Amino acid sequence: MGTDIHAPLGQDRKARPGRTGLSRFPAGRVVSALAVAGLVGLSGWTALAPSGLRTEPFVAPAETIETADAGPDRKAAEPVDGVRRANGLSGARVEETVTDDGSVVRKYAPGTRDGTGPVILEANRVGQDARSAAFPNEDLLEDTSDGRIPVIGLDGTRPMDQYARPWSGARGTRIAIVVGGLGLSQTGTQRAIRELPGEVTLAFAASGNSLQRWMQEARRAGHEILLQLPLEPFDYPQNDPGPYTLRTDMSEAQNLAELHRAMARITNYTGIVNFMGGRFLSSADALEPVMRDVASRGLLFLDDASSAQSLSGTIAGAVSAPHAFADLQLDADLSRTAVLKKLDELERIARRNGTAIGIASAFDESVDAIREWCEEAGTRGIEIVGVASLADIPAKR
Repeated sequence: MGTDIHAPLGQDRKARPGRTGLSRFPAGRVVSALAVAGLVGLSGWTALAPSGLRTEPFVAPAETIETADAGPDRKAAEPVDGVRRANGLSGARVEETVTDDGSVVRKYAPGTRDGTGPVILEANRVGQDARSAAFPNEDLLEDTSDGRIPVIGLDGTRPMDQYARPWSGARGTRIAIVVGGLGLSQTGTQRAIRELPGEVTLAFAASGNSLQRWMQEARRAGHEILLQLPLEPFDYPQNDPGPYTLRTDMSEAQNLAELHRAMARITNYTGIVNFMGGRFLSSADALEPVMRDVASRGLLFLDDASSAQSLSGTIAGAVSAPHAFADLQLDADLSRTAVLKKLDELERIARRNGTAIGIASAFDESVDAIREWCEEAGTRGIEIVGVASLADIPAKR
C-alpha cells in the first residue's frame, strides 16, 4: 500500500513549494536578484531544452518588477498579508488578439511601477525542481465547471515545457519509453512508480483511481507524465474503453466536453496519449477539433501507433500541434524475454534514426524488463529521455 499524500493544490500561495521568494528586501536588491534569476533561468533553459521545444518567454524590464497587468482575462495577484507577489509578467501589459484561424497573438509592453513595500518574486521555471514537481504552476491552469485544466501561460509557457523532464541536450541516441495504464491497479501503479527509473515517462488512465496522489508520487520520483485518453475503437461498443471515451457519433461540443472532463482529473502532464481509438483516429471530422484544443492548451499528442489508419500526424501538421508517434509496442507478447527483445529492436531503430519511442503497459513483466534494460542502456551511449523532448512541432501554415 502506498502512503497517501495530502497536498491540496489550492493551498495558500504564500506557502506553496516550488516558488522562488524574496521578501522584505530593498528595491535595488530585488532588481538585482531578478536580473540574476533571469540570466540563470535563461541559461538553464537554453542548455536543457531541445530546439524543437524552445519558447521565447517574456522577461519584464527590471525597473517594472512590482506590478503586473495581465490582460482582460487574468488578474494580477492580490497582496497577501500586505505582501505583494510578482511573477514573470511583472510590469507587463499584455494585449491578446485572436486571429481568424483561432491563433492567439500576444503583445507585451512595459507597464508602470507603482506601490511600495515588500514584494515576493515568483520565477516560473521550465522543467521543475524535484522538490516542487508534484505541485502545478497555477499560471498554467484554467478554472472550469469540470475542474482545472491546462492552459498556456500569458508569458507563453506551455505545460509541455513546464513539466517536461530535463535532458542533457546532447545530440546522441535518445529513446523515450512510455508506460501506460497507471491508476487502474494500486499495486501495479505503486510498483511502476517506485521501480522504473525516473527517465521513463508514465501515462495515467483518465478513468484511474487516486490519480492526484499517484501523480504527486510519480513527479517526486522524477517521471514526466501523460494523460491516457480513451478513444473509440472500430469494434465499439463490444470493446468499450470506459469512461470519458470520445466517439465519432458525438458532436464536437460533446467530445470537447468529455476531453475537458478527463483533463481535469489530473495536473502536471505534458500531453495526451490515446488509449485504443482506431475508429476515432481515422475520422478527420472527429479528431481535428480535439487535436486543435490539445495544441491550444500547450500539450503534445502522442499516437501509440496501434492504428494504421490514424490521421493524427496529418492533422497535427495542419493545426501546428506538437506530436509524436510511438515506434514500437513493447509488450504485445507479455513475457520478460519478449519485452527485452522489443527493447533491443527499439535501440536499433534509435541508432538508425537518432531517436525512438516505445510504449508498454504497467504489467509486472514489462516493468521488470524495462527496468533491467534501462540500467544497461547508458553504458551503450543511449540517453533515456521524457517523451516531450522528442515531440515534433510542425511549422504554422
